[in-house]
Amino acid sequence: MKTYLECIPCFFKQGLTAARIAGLGPDEQKKILNEIARIIPDIPLEASPPEIALEIYKVIRESSGVKDPFKHIKNEYISYSLTLYPKLKKIVEDSKDPLLSAIRVAIAGNIIDFGVGNDFDVEETLKETMEVRFAILDYEPFKKSLNDAKTILYIGDNAGETVFDRVLIEEMEGDVVYVVREEPIINDVTKEDAERSGIGEVARIISSGSPAPGTILSLCNKQFLRFLKKADLVISKGQGNYETLSEVEREIYFLIKAKCPVIAQDIGVKEQAIVLKRHINEGNK
Repeated sequence: MKTYLECIPCFFKQGLTAARIAGLGPDEQKKILNEIARIIPDIPLEASPPEIALEIYKVIRESSGVKDPFKHIKNEYISYSLTLYPKLKKIVEDSKDPLLSAIRVAIAGNIIDFGVGNDFDVEETLKETMEVRFAILDYEPFKKSLNDAKTILYIGDNAGETVFDRVLIEEMEGDVVYVVREEPIINDVTKEDAERSGIGEVARIISSGSPAPGTILSLCNKQFLRFLKKADLVISKGQGNYETLSEVEREIYFLIKAKCPVIAQDIGVKEQAIVLKRHINEGNK
C-alpha cells in the first residue's frame, strides 16, 4: 500500500505521542516535530507508511536515547491481556463455531495499538467484536486452507494482542511459526514480548528481520522470506502488515480491525470494520 497525503498529519501525531511516552520535555518534543517536518518533503508517496514511520522513530530514538520507549506499556498490556486469557478461552470453548470465535478474539486484540492512539477500551472492543458483522469474511476458503495446511506462518503485530493471537493459534493444527519484529518500534511485538505472552508454548517464534512497524520485504531476513514463500498458509495481523504485504504475490489472509480511515478506504470497508480478507493475485488463483 502506498502512502496517502492523509497519512502525513498522522506521522506528526505519532511522533508527538512517542516523544511524550519517551519522557521528553516540550522543547525536545518540538525538536522532533521539526525533524519530522524536515523529512516530510522527501517522502515518496510510493513508499508504504511503515517505511516512513521507520525514519520517524529513528529520530525519536536518537533524540531520547531510549531504544524501546514503549517497553513499559507493552509489558503492562501483555500482563493485562494474560489476565483476560481464561475469559478469551471460555468465549471460544462455549461458542458454536470455536474457530470463527477465535478469529474474532484475535481481531479484537488488534485494538491494542499505540501507533494510532491510546483511546481504546479492550474489553468493550472484545464485546463488540464478538457480535458485529464482518465487513469482509473469506471464512470458507480460510477453513479449507487451514485444513490443508501443514505449515502456518502467522505474522504478529502489536505486543499486547499476542495473547489474543495465542487463542487463535490454539485452535489451529499444524506447525505454526509466529513472526515478530527484529527490534523494538512503537508497541510492535518482539521475540521477548511474544515469549512473555506464552506464544512460545504454541508456536515457533522467529524475527522477520524488519525493524519497521510492518513487514518490509527488502529488509526481511532469508529465513522469513523462505517461510513466506513455502508456508502452506500465511496469516497477517494488523494494519502495518497490511500496508507492507497487500501487494505480495502469494495468498495471504489478513486479519484486521480497520482503525485508520485511509486503510479502511484502501480495503473498501468502513472505519472500525473487522475483516478476514483473502489476498490473492492472478499468479496464484
